[in-house]
Amino acid sequence: MIITTTPQIEGRPVREYLGVVTGETIVGANILKDFLATVRDIVGGRSAAYERALHDAREQAIREMAERAQERGADAVLGMDLDYEVLGAGNGMLMVTCAGTAVTLEP
Repeated sequence: MIITTTPQIEGRPVREYLGVVTGETIVGANILKDFLATVRDIVGGRSAAYERALHDAREQAIREMAERAQERGADAVLGMDLDYEVLGAGNGMLMVTCAGTAVTLEP
């Protein structure tokens, strides 16, 4: 499955547009990650725990979108867009969404 943020793939014209596909994931930040992030903020540096959570959430959302595209018979997803939002009490949850257009391509 080809997934790209571009509206086309050079040398591979679109045969058929199959519609918009999405992927979503919501993850909660636990107390230990919050504590470690606070310590990192005080002493400087990057928060590996949050970076890993963000990476995993993004990969899960993209994987879900690709599965939905594949269910429609798509070869690719064009124009993919990623969005990040914080939710919940005290902004304790992270939502990652992605969307794109599922297409079949000429060989």
